[in-house]
Amino acid sequence: MSFKEAILNVFNNYANFNGRARRSEYWYFVLFTTLINSVLAGLQNSAGEGTVGSFFGMLAGLFSLATLIPGLAVCWRRLHDIGKSGGYYFLILIPLVGAIILLVWMCRDSEPGTNQYGPNPKEPPRDDIFNSFG
Repeated sequence: MSFKEAILNVFNNYANFNGRARRSEYWYFVLFTTLINSVLAGLQNSAGEGTVGSFFGMLAGLFSLATLIPGLAVCWRRLHDIGKSGGYYFLILIPLVGAIILLVWMCRDSEPGTNQYGPNPKEPPRDDIFNSFG
């Protein structure tokens, strides 16, 4: 999945907490939000404490708010992809240990085949010709 495809897929599934998300989809979205937030923070710092700085601060806040739900959704779907419940996201509330566990899980490869959350997004859909005869 390319960078552009990943970002479009996350925003097309804005609040979809069902299904599975590939590793590339998750990490490209993390990269996208990190880059945009870094640019906005740099613009805010270079503009100083005046009105323009406040504008960039407000813009950064709006961007963070706009990407909160899709960020949670893609994380939830990524946990589904490795066979975990999305509720494991709340491990992040455990200081340091929770973040490390989630980081390791987010780096894991997809669970092969179909799991209880749906088909593997890395595998193309199968057209089994033998099932069409019966």
